Order: sequence, then structure tokens, then C-alpha cells
Amino acid sequence: MRSPALRHVLTHLITPLLMCMGMGLAYMGAFVTPEPHHLPVAVVGTAPRAKVLAQTVKDTAGDKLDVRTVATRAEAVDLLRSRDVTGAYVPSAKAPELLVASAASDMGATAVEKAFTPVAEKQGDPLKVTDVAAPVVDDPTGQGLFFLLIALSIGSYASVAALGAAGAALAMRVRAVLALGVSAVVSGIGVLLAGPVFRLAHHDLAGVWGMAWLYSAGILFIGVGLHTFLKRWTTLTMMVLFVMLNFTSSGGLFRPELQNGFFGTLHAFWNGAGFVEGVRSLLYFGNDGLARNAWTLVAWLLAGLAVTAIAALYERTRTTGQTTARPGSGTQARTAHPVAQPERDAERDTGRASEQEAEEEVEETVGV
Repeated sequence: MRSPALRHVLTHLITPLLMCMGMGLAYMGAFVTPEPHHLPVAVVGTAPRAKVLAQTVKDTAGDKLDVRTVATRAEAVDLLRSRDVTGAYVPSAKAPELLVASAASDMGATAVEKAFTPVAEKQGDPLKVTDVAAPVVDDPTGQGLFFLLIALSIGSYASVAALGAAGAALAMRVRAVLALGVSAVVSGIGVLLAGPVFRLAHHDLAGVWGMAWLYSAGILFIGVGLHTFLKRWTTLTMMVLFVMLNFTSSGGLFRPELQNGFFGTLHAFWNGAGFVEGVRSLLYFGNDGLARNAWTLVAWLLAGLAVTAIAALYERTRTTGQTTARPGSGTQARTAHPVAQPERDAERDTGRASEQEAEEEVEETVGV
């Protein structure tokens, strides 16, 4: 390819084309065909009739449902509030009841209702659905937290381009302090959106801010550290980590039991799932599971700090090596060997190329 300009354009087209393929594979693989896979449900009762019913439901559903029996309705409610089951069926000769917790997953509650409605119809009675943990009226589907996750993620990974590329001349410790400040601002914006603006959260805004800060800071420190090694490929890497794999496994739209095993496995330890499930615990489930999800976010933040520390050590070592290897660094050498004009021009052109690459990286990231 003889044209440098054309080669330059084609090289930069690789990133958006890979993003196109990755986003299609991730989103369509995770969301297009939601089907229950071992969705945990319960049948209330200790009598032989309840056990027979539970076994019948299990035999009919196959691997779609994991059915257990519990002794009392109160025990079933506790399991729903701890998110150990997605629904619980209470048999009755006159008024069968289905217990759900739609704040945990509106789609999960819908899937359970579809599974047990035919059971009640066979008895000739309408099914009563009771929601023991409903989302706030301002977020009727409970999916607002997923869109809050998207806002926080974009604010965080897009800022990585500015800190890593445009701020490349700054010392790593300065970039780290800026990352700390940006994460506070991003999480503050998130709380404003979740609280006063859209009222997704009616209480515990301080806790929501804390979870948002942990989430944002983890992304920023990982990105700033990775930029030292990946340069303009950092954008694609961040998209893979915190969009393609992150949004799809967060549980914000579909619980892992409604997805294939890959995304369900990621849900157990990915940072987006830690944020969404942690805030759900805080707002709807009496902090049940909050500590585990908070520790998930802490682990990601520690990983980010480790990557940033490694990058700082690498940059310091590289700078020391370049200073040692640079000839003519003394006053006498500068006098004896003045820098020729062509060398000055080459240095200026290199600086301009670096600035242009940094600007292109920022534009690519923000554009996505």
C-alpha cells in the first residue's frame, strides 16, 4: 500500500470494525434469546400433594427450573428477599398464589409467572401474583439501575482516553490523582441522576454514591494503567472489558438464570454485576448481599491500583534508561555537537504525531 494517508485511515478503521463485531456477538449472544436455565423456584407446603406438585413442575420444565419445597409462606418470602429463589408458588384449592420479587429482576418474575400460570389453570382458578419486593414507582421495571450503570461506565472509560492520551506527558502519580478526582465527579453525576433527577433511589444516596465511586475508580485506574502498554488499543480493550462483557453480565436486564452459562458465570465476579446487585441490595433487599458485592468492586479497584503501580514503575524505568542512553546530555557535549536543524524538525514532527494520535484516540472513545 503506497499511500501513507490511506494506510493510516485503514489502520484506524480496525478498531471500530472490531467493536462492531464484538458488540454484535456480546449483545445478541446475551439478550436475543433469553431462556430459563436452572431458574430457582419454590413450592410452598410439606404435604405429599405439594411435593408431588413440585416434582411434576420439575419434570415438565426439565433443566429450565430448579424446584424446591419450603414449609411456609414466610420462609418463601425470606428466600425471595435473599434472592435465593426467583418465585414461589403457594398451592390453594381456591386461590393459588405466586410470590415474586420483581426488583431483583422484572424479566425473572415474568418468566416464573409464565411457568406457574398453567399450573393454576389446571386447577381452574386464577393465579394471584404478589410482589414482595417491587421497584419504586419511578422505575417500574427496575431496569433504571442498568441504564445508570451505562452512564457511569461511559463517563469512566471515556475519561481514560483523556487521562491516558492527552495527559501522557504528566507523571503517573498526577494521572492517578486526576483519576481519583474524575471518579468522584462521575459517581456524583450518577447519584444526581439516580436521586433528584429520575428518582431511581428514594433513600441511601450516600451508599449509592459509594458503590458508584468504587465502580468508576476501578475502571479508571485499570484504564490509566493499561494505556501505558496498549496506547490507542486501550479504547478497544476498555470496550471489551466494561461494555461487551460488563453490560451483558450485569443482570440489569436479565438475571444470569435467563442467559447462557458464559454470561451467567461472569455475573458472579464482574464489576458491573457487583454494582447493579449491590445497589439493589441497598435499595430493595435490606442490605442482604451488599457486603459481597461491595467486596467485588473493591477487588476490581485493587486490581486497577496494581496495574497503575506496574505502569508507573515501567514508565520510571523506561525514562531512566532513555536518559542514561541519550548521548550528548552534558554541557560540553551540547557545545561540541549542536543539534542540527533536521533533527529539530524530526523531533517537532514526532511531537505533532503523538498529539494527533492522542486527539484521535479521544475522539474515537467519545464517539463510541
